Amino acid sequence: MARRTKIHVGLEIGTSKTCIVVGEVKPDGAVKILGIGVTKSAGVRKGEISDFPQARACLKDALARAEDSSDVEIGSVFLSVTGAHMQGVNNRGIFRLPNNHEAIEFEHLEEAREMARDVHYPADHASLHTIVRRYLVDGLEQTASPIGLFAKTVEVDFHIVHGISNRIQNSIKLVRECPLEVDDIVFAPIATAQMALDREQRLRGALLIDIGGGTTDYALYLDGSIAASGCIPVGGDHVTNDIHLVTGLPFSKAEKLKILEGNASSDPALSVGIAKLTDENGFADVEVKRAILNEIIRQRLEETLLLVKERLPLGAVESIGAGIYLTGGTSLMRGFSELAFDVFGRDIYRPETPENSDLAHPSFKDPQFATAIGLIRYAQIIETETQRPPGFFGKILRLFWPFGR
Repeated sequence: MARRTKIHVGLEIGTSKTCIVVGEVKPDGAVKILGIGVTKSAGVRKGEISDFPQARACLKDALARAEDSSDVEIGSVFLSVTGAHMQGVNNRGIFRLPNNHEAIEFEHLEEAREMARDVHYPADHASLHTIVRRYLVDGLEQTASPIGLFAKTVEVDFHIVHGISNRIQNSIKLVRECPLEVDDIVFAPIATAQMALDREQRLRGALLIDIGGGTTDYALYLDGSIAASGCIPVGGDHVTNDIHLVTGLPFSKAEKLKILEGNASSDPALSVGIAKLTDENGFADVEVKRAILNEIIRQRLEETLLLVKERLPLGAVESIGAGIYLTGGTSLMRGFSELAFDVFGRDIYRPETPENSDLAHPSFKDPQFATAIGLIRYAQIIETETQRPPGFFGKILRLFWPFGR
């Protein structure tokens, strides 16, 4: 029987924008973007819902735009979530085989898995992802399931992402009231990495930094597996607010000045003269010393990157061979790549258009859409998997919506 195309929808409810991407996965694995619906977010603060009615109205607007642009009636989505409450930790479980067993059996591996899942986190948290990093058989690393191998001990190394369950439930509730079904829930940087990083880059070591309006998400990959992930509640809006506080400009003008005239580079040659905004008649409406403007921008963004660096495992930066990949709207700031190089001392890149896409959609190259497009990739991967470890998503939907909508 010939394989059919499959349509997946990715939804990102961010601080600055609410974005829905509709993608078609073709039989050969190519992904075609059919449409995108974007609207300015309201009721979302630092990646989390702060005003439910406003956030719902924005989501309905983005949904209508996505359906119009794609000519697809959307019934379900893959949803990304973020926020400072989300945490990624690594944990290992070790099981010693009984004396009368020479080879690893399924039950032995499950014992090691259970030990690896046994991570202490707050009572109000729940596990969202349990990702196998590696298996070890008598201390020797294995990339595939070790069932059937002769051994004395088997180890499972997990990366576990957990967060406050009530906040994740509120995101699910928002989606279901549109009304839409939730196919799965994905921690935002893990979704973004599906678009931004290929297998070779993960093997060589790569750090993804997705800096948006209210949050900075990151995911570190070493030796092909995820080594760290998290969210810092700082983004481009904080830069704008700093400009507002120092200059006294209204927030809207501070944002415009940042985008049109700002530069995060430490190059003194780029901080000479006066940064100006003109009014509707072409006259100078705002004038700020460029040195002051750029210093405000650089200091806040440098602080944010240093916070990411501090959260990485010891020696991780030195192990990054492929480089650092920047996504998110704030990564478009002039001079940001140079600043990131100054902080990390590694090559800085932005994701390229995926090779297995048959559509040169302009949004593929826009880092603002990296997470939503990454959700399509994530959906494609999940669809091909035969088994998935139990996680937070299934438990939440069974517990709180056992009877559907």
